[in-house]
Amino acid sequence: MKILDRYLATSILTSTLLVLGVLLALFSFMLFVEALGDIGKQNYQLSDAIRYVLLSLPRQAFEVFPMAALLGTTLGLSALAADAELVAIRAAGVSVLRIVGAAMKVGLVLAVIAVLIGEFLVPETERIAEEGRTTALKIRIKQQNDFGLWLRDGPAYVHVGEVLPDLTLLKVDIYQFDENDRLRLQTNAKSGRFEDKHWRLNEVKESWLVDNRVQTRRLRELEWGSALTPDLLSIFTVRPEALSVLHLHRYISHLEQNKQNTGPYALAFWQKLTAPFATVVMMVLAIPFVFSSQRSGGIGARLFTGILLGLAFFVVSRGFGYFGLLYGIPAVIGALLPTLLFFGLALVMLRRVR
Repeated sequence: MKILDRYLATSILTSTLLVLGVLLALFSFMLFVEALGDIGKQNYQLSDAIRYVLLSLPRQAFEVFPMAALLGTTLGLSALAADAELVAIRAAGVSVLRIVGAAMKVGLVLAVIAVLIGEFLVPETERIAEEGRTTALKIRIKQQNDFGLWLRDGPAYVHVGEVLPDLTLLKVDIYQFDENDRLRLQTNAKSGRFEDKHWRLNEVKESWLVDNRVQTRRLRELEWGSALTPDLLSIFTVRPEALSVLHLHRYISHLEQNKQNTGPYALAFWQKLTAPFATVVMMVLAIPFVFSSQRSGGIGARLFTGILLGLAFFVVSRGFGYFGLLYGIPAVIGALLPTLLFFGLALVMLRRVR
């Protein structure tokens, strides 16, 4: 039985990796076409677009893992069915549940790989990709690992501790220099918002040097005339898909403290937690589908139906989550319910397999 498990696992794993490569090539091409629109702007060249697409591969792999698992299992088992190997395996007394167990072992391995990619590789590659893009486009902003920003605003240098999802600025420090590059004025603000076409800073403290002495004053509000625009800052808001589960959990708590909308981040948190389970569910769903269609069509027909199922899962899991946010459905339900529905479908189909 160990030999049989290894044989089935090899067939499923090889097909899954092949499908994953095809899907990554397809989505990378679409992303590359989108990136072509920036070529020629400032120093952004073809090599920068290619680098950006390559660094986006881990994120794309994490997102399409369930679909790749479904199509790979369908393709691998269909190839065995086409050579009558599945018939021989069943005739030898191997049950469908035994085949399901062999597939689930592969699914668990793929789920672990997906978790490692999502937790450790995706956040780092996404950060490097965005830094390279903004540098090539000469966006004069330096982003830090703790979500802070450094930027040049005319003769002043500005540090923003964080840009919240509604584009509120936290912990703003403005350093203004004179013509001799000497610090003339330092302004510190707890927060800032863009209102009536200008920035309004709150809880402000200004410090300046007079006769070798530092003088300060505090203001409740201060209008800040800056060339910085909300559209530019929106590039540097924290994207849910670029965070690990641990960082998402911490960031959600941080947003709650600042009375921000946590919906998209909570949804991403639960989707990342359920992603490994979704990968296994897709592999289980493929098995009864292959057996039930052995007499109804060849590999092409099974693979086409598998593609439809994979696309359906992708659309339902993504669409239902955001639909739930729109109508106030808890994020955990929006993330988990589509996977549970497809898992129920897999169990129903397994019961009909003879």
